[in-house]
Amino acid sequence: MGQPLRIGIVGVGAISGQYLTTFERLDAVRLTAVADLDEARAKAVAEAQGVRALTVDALLTDPEVDLVLNLTIPAAHAEIALRAIANGKHVYGEKPLANTPAEALPVLEAARAAGVRVGCAPDTVLGTGVQTARKAVDDGLIGTPVAATATMLTPGHERWHPNPDFYYVPGGGPLLDMGPYYVTALVTLLGPVASVIGAASHSRDTRVIGSGPRAGERVPVEVDTHVTGVLRHESGALSTLVMSFDSVATRASNIEVHGHTGSLIVPDPNGFAGDVQVHPLGGEWRTLEPSAGYRDAGRGYGIADLAAAGPGEPFRASGELAYHVLETMTALLESAERRTETAVASTCPRPDPVPLQDAPPAA
Repeated sequence: MGQPLRIGIVGVGAISGQYLTTFERLDAVRLTAVADLDEARAKAVAEAQGVRALTVDALLTDPEVDLVLNLTIPAAHAEIALRAIANGKHVYGEKPLANTPAEALPVLEAARAAGVRVGCAPDTVLGTGVQTARKAVDDGLIGTPVAATATMLTPGHERWHPNPDFYYVPGGGPLLDMGPYYVTALVTLLGPVASVIGAASHSRDTRVIGSGPRAGERVPVEVDTHVTGVLRHESGALSTLVMSFDSVATRASNIEVHGHTGSLIVPDPNGFAGDVQVHPLGGEWRTLEPSAGYRDAGRGYGIADLAAAGPGEPFRASGELAYHVLETMTALLESAERRTETAVASTCPRPDPVPLQDAPPAA
C-alpha cells in the first residue's frame, strides 16, 4: 500500500484527538490533511499538527491522501465512505460502519469493485486486553466455551456530552453506540453470530443536557435506551448482552467467558489493555500476564494493521467484521421489535490473533 500510508481526516471532533496522539508514534501512517464542516476547527487542528486544512470535497480528491479516516457522525459514515472510494481512496471509519446494513453493504461492494480497502473501528480488540483473553480461550484454559456475558450500564451520555442529540436518534442508542466494542470482542473471542433473541425498552421520552452551552436543554429520545438479548454464535456458544443508558451503575464484569473447565474475566473492550483473570475448575482467580496483542496501543492501530497487510492479505479491523457486527446489532433490535429469534444473514472470518508486539510493523 506504500509506506507510510498518508491519512486525511474528515471530522476533527473530540475523538480525533486520540487518533492524532497515536499517529505520532506509528511509523506506518502519516497525517497529511484534515477537514471539518467547522472550518475554524479544521484550521486549528491543522496548525497544531503541521498539516493542511482542506474542505471536505478537496480532501476526498487530494492526491496526497491514500486513506480517508472518517470521523463524522454515524449518519454520514456511508456517504463519506462512498465518496472517498469513488476517488480511489481506502477508508477507515469510526464505528458503526453505517447506520444500517442496507447503508453499509454498498460501501463494501464499492470498495471491492474499486480495489480499495475498508476498515472500521473498534480496534480496541487488538490490544493486550482482549487478545490475551482470546489466547487464553484458544489455549484451552477454560475448556470449550459455552457462554459469555457482556454488560454496559450507564445513566446516559447527555450528562457529559454538550451535544448528545445523535445518541438518541436512529443510529444511536446504547447498542449502536457502545455495542460495537462488546460485540466485536465477542466475535473475536467466540467467532461470528448466527442468530439473536432480543428485548428492548426506553424509560424517558426526553433527556436533559448536563454540560456546555446547551445545559438544561431537553433533547427527544427516539430509540430504545435499554437493550438486552442472547447471541447464538456459530460455534454454539451463547452470549448474553445488556446495553443500557437507563442504569446508574453495576459491579458486573464488562465481559465474562465461561467454559467447561474454567471462567475468564475480560477487561473493558472500550480500552486496549486491562487485567485478564482466569478461574480454573477447582482453583482460584488469578491474573494472567499479557501474552498477546499490541502493547500500549491506541485508536489508530487498526489503520496501521491495515497498512501492514500485503496485497490480498486479511487485516483485523476490517469492513467485513464491522458489517457483521452491525448486522448482529440491528438484528437484535429487529428481534426485540418482532419478539422472535432473528437470523444474522452475514458471517465473517474470526480475525487472526495478534502476537504480543509493540506496534504493527511497517510493510
